[in-house]
Order: sequence, then structure tokens, then C-alpha cells
Amino acid sequence: MKIKILSILVIVLGVIIGCSSDDVSSNMPSNPQNSTCSNGYAGPYPCNNYDLIAHLPLTTFGGVGLAGNDSWGWTDSSTGKEYALICTTRGTSFVDITNAENPIFLGTLNTATGASTWRDIKVYNDYAFIVSEAQDHGMQIFDLTHLRDVSSAPQEFTADAHYTGFGNAHNIVINEESGYAYAVGSNTFSGGPHFINIQDPLNPFAAGGFSGYSHDAQVVTYNGPDTDYIGKEILIGSNVFEVGLFDVTDKSNPIEISTVNYSNIGYTHQGWFTSDMNYFILGDELDEVNYGSNTRTLIFDFTDLDNPIYFTDFFGTSQAIDHNGYVKDNLYYQANYTAGVTIYDISNIENNSVSKVGFFDTYPENNSTNFSGAWNVYPYFESGNIIISDINRGLFIIRKSGT
Repeated sequence: MKIKILSILVIVLGVIIGCSSDDVSSNMPSNPQNSTCSNGYAGPYPCNNYDLIAHLPLTTFGGVGLAGNDSWGWTDSSTGKEYALICTTRGTSFVDITNAENPIFLGTLNTATGASTWRDIKVYNDYAFIVSEAQDHGMQIFDLTHLRDVSSAPQEFTADAHYTGFGNAHNIVINEESGYAYAVGSNTFSGGPHFINIQDPLNPFAAGGFSGYSHDAQVVTYNGPDTDYIGKEILIGSNVFEVGLFDVTDKSNPIEISTVNYSNIGYTHQGWFTSDMNYFILGDELDEVNYGSNTRTLIFDFTDLDNPIYFTDFFGTSQAIDHNGYVKDNLYYQANYTAGVTIYDISNIENNSVSKVGFFDTYPENNSTNFSGAWNVYPYFESGNIIISDINRGLFIIRKSGT
């Protein structure tokens, strides 16, 4: 747990430093809307192959002293409208981005207890599930269909349900196929995954868990190359010192499948399967800090879940720290703190070939090794809109140039 405490101290310091950068950004040009990436810039923001569609600064969501953190997206299954869900130190805000050039801030669901640097959100069946490191916060549940009926924006929303089976939690993971949520880094199970049945979203109930701190995870109903686990519910935990694979199909009897680590571990932070589930792409949050390398991203061969193997790694062009990364088709989208969001082509990953195909830098001051800039990226809207939550500057909507 010592490394966990060190990480928290470093991140808090980084956020404090990052928030002070508002003094710098106040001297920059006003926030542009719908700026094509031309000659390497969209307004004041460095870019390549990705245009700025819109930007809502943090002042939109709650005034002075606010910092951004996690984000996610929701597409209304009835209307097809798209919404950005952006977390801040004091709550969760909702933005209609259906007309992405003219986003509408609909309102905010305030924190259940206190403010916190860490707030995380995921979506299941038109409901948002929100956790925080704030003491006694639990899990807020919000019916996203309320966003259809906002007649006078912005509004102050209230949670539709509140799960209190844990107090604080670092992160929330949901397997949308099974209808289970997994809180990680909570004050239960020594920080290990805390299982919650959310199949009836407004009536969640505890479903077990297991001990061993996990910082983040991905949980899938497995459909990859290892036939031993087809149809099983598999949890891949990014667990500070290693990646852990677990069969959590039977919630009363979770089974450790295997673990894998790697050289120069800083803080095993977050990872995501490739679409075919052959590989797992991992970000280590402190290796750039501890070892001075350029942004390092690791790839593991997961074709045999009983025997995961470190495969290779690839490096960015600066020493910016990587944070959250997600795969969509053959692209890997990486929130890269001071370097903004970086996009990689992973279509030839089996041949140890990963190529950078674009970026959008939400933090133009520098690409230094500190905890400012892009916290999260959500690339899953069918429209091609991509949202970025930035610690210092709020919500960005970008799109691939020419689309």
C-alpha cells in the first residue's frame, strides 16, 4: 500500500499544480468552437488528424476551484441522442452533444458527500453509476432518461438510488452483458473488487467480492481465443504491482486464473482488451515519473489466459504520463495527461507494429511529466464524436478530420 499512498500524493500535487495553470490559459486565445486542425493547430491546441468540435470550460460546470476527472458517454436508445457525462471534484455534469457544434449543458448531480479529486462513472441500461473517493460516498444511481425532459437548463439533479455497501471507491467497472458492477479500490475487501448486482438498476444488491487491492479493471463475458473460458465472466485487474486475471462467473467463488508483471513497474494503472481479445494494452501511471522514459504503453499476449505473456511495448514522443486507454476496432485511444489524447493504429499489433495516427492536445503549455491535462477519453459514439475530460479545461469534443 506504500506505493498507493505515494501515487495519491503525487497525483494530488499534480492536480494542484495543474489547477494553477488556469493563470497561464487565461492569457491564451478564447476557447474556439468547431476549429479544423490546420497546420498542426485547432485554435491554440496542437493537433493532428483530429478537429475540435466544441469545448466547455470548467466554469460551465460549477465555477472557481473546480477540477475535471473521469467521463463517459451515453446514447439514448429511444432517441439516438448523444450525451457526455463529465465528472468533477464536486459532482457529475450532463451535456447534450447531439448537435456537437452546439452542446447544451443540462445540469449537474452533486456529490453524495464531499468533494474529491477522484470520481468515476459508467453506464448500464440507461442508468449512470457514480463512485468517488469522497468519504461515505457510496454509489449514486441516476436515471439518464431524465435528460430527455430538461426544459430549462441547467438543472440540479438528484440521484434516483444510492448504494451504501461501501463508502469510498476509486473506480467502478460494469459488464453490460451480465448486469454486474465492480467497485474497485473501495474500503471493502481490502480494496479488491466489490461485486454488485445491478440488473434491476434502482435496486442494486451486494453479490460478493474478493480481497487484494485493484486500482482499475475491465470485466468481460469472454469470447476470445482461449476456448477454456468461452462464455465465462473474466475480470482483468490492474493491481498496482501486476495484472491479475480472475474468473468471476460464480460470484460466490471467484477464481484467480493467473497474474503477469513486467519490468520497471511504476504503478500498474489501467488496461483494455483488443477487440479480438488476443492482446491486452496496459498503461503504467508512474513509470515515466520513476524511470524518466517517454510515454510507455505495454502489450500482453492474452491468447492463453492461464499463461499471459508480456509481448512488447511502445513509446510516445514525449515524457507525458499515460492515464486511461480504450480500444475501438483497430484504434487505441489514450488519455495522455499533458499530451492530451493520442490515437494509435493497432491493426498490426501481432507483428509488433503500432503506429501513431493522430492526437489532440488539450494542454498546450507543455508535454511535461505531471498530472495535468487529459484524464479520460470516450471514443464509442456511433457519430464519431469523441469526448475528452480535462483536469484543467473541462470538456472537449473532437472528431477525426474529414468525417
